[in-house]
Amino acid sequence: MKYVQSYKRNMLVGDQSYPAYQLRNLLNYLQQHYGDEVVESLCSKIGMGMSELEHLQLIYVWQADFAMEFLQQYTQDPEIGAKVGGQYTVKDLDFLLTFFNQCQTIGECLQFVLSHPERVGSFTDTLVSHEEGKLRIRWLNTGKIDKERYSCQFQHSVCGLIKIGTGLAGQPILFDKICLAEADRDTSFLSAITGADVQFGAEFNEWSIDQQYLSLPVTYDFDKNRINTIANQQPSYIEVLLEQLRQSFPDCPNMEQMAVMQNISARTLRRKISQAGSSYQKLVDQVRSQAAIGLILSEEHSVEDIAEVMGFGDVSHFRQSFKHWLGKPPGHFLRLNEKPNAS
Repeated sequence: MKYVQSYKRNMLVGDQSYPAYQLRNLLNYLQQHYGDEVVESLCSKIGMGMSELEHLQLIYVWQADFAMEFLQQYTQDPEIGAKVGGQYTVKDLDFLLTFFNQCQTIGECLQFVLSHPERVGSFTDTLVSHEEGKLRIRWLNTGKIDKERYSCQFQHSVCGLIKIGTGLAGQPILFDKICLAEADRDTSFLSAITGADVQFGAEFNEWSIDQQYLSLPVTYDFDKNRINTIANQQPSYIEVLLEQLRQSFPDCPNMEQMAVMQNISARTLRRKISQAGSSYQKLVDQVRSQAAIGLILSEEHSVEDIAEVMGFGDVSHFRQSFKHWLGKPPGHFLRLNEKPNAS
């Protein structure tokens, strides 16, 4: 019996849309704790001021990603992601209030979060599993983000979910366990906010929660005047390229071929992708790694068959590529996601 129940291909990159309220929350934290000068420095780098941001529902993923990296590097605080996530309130959620207002339980709210990365924003793919009354969310670093920055993003997400869930339910929600893929350190803030048993040296960052919390009703008194209309998603050039790569899979075109398909020069294509905060190779790796994960977890093909389906000349090359994408070879990755004590 497999431990993993579903794989969510949620990672957003580059110029794909990301909720602006998350960047507002981050900037407000910086302003309160580090002053206006630091905020102005960050805003100048992402080309957006605080006053402009107040009127936006959506920004670009690269702007949120850059801000999170700035936050982590400037503060050098390993718990900074948790601290920023820990200051969220339900009223901060902007247009997401429209969706949560339609949910009856906390579980429905979480399902919306997991199923709509384009609405809630996501830096990661996830594996979702259910076992013995627990729900577990495992983060997969398919974007090969720096480990410290990835941990910062993870803690930000975890504490944001706890604070918003508690606000929606009108009573405390606590996590069961949090696993961090880093060395042992102080996690007093993270532990206090989540109530979780925090463990270190894990293979992946992940969190789990007792299913009883997901059955809690949404009791938050939504102010109808604060429920916003939903802005249209911003046009994304990166999404166009990702969709073209997925349609071409497994024969992903190289950059020169993609440039011809886009009726532009390879130099222009490289510049447009770079301006969106990514590279062509990263996009190809994203599509190929996500396809490989889906095939492996389906258990319908052997590793040798998957290597052939994906267009690799030999299985050893596929194993090396998969380890490059996920940090683990296919067999080890699959064993990590088996139910403990599986027969």
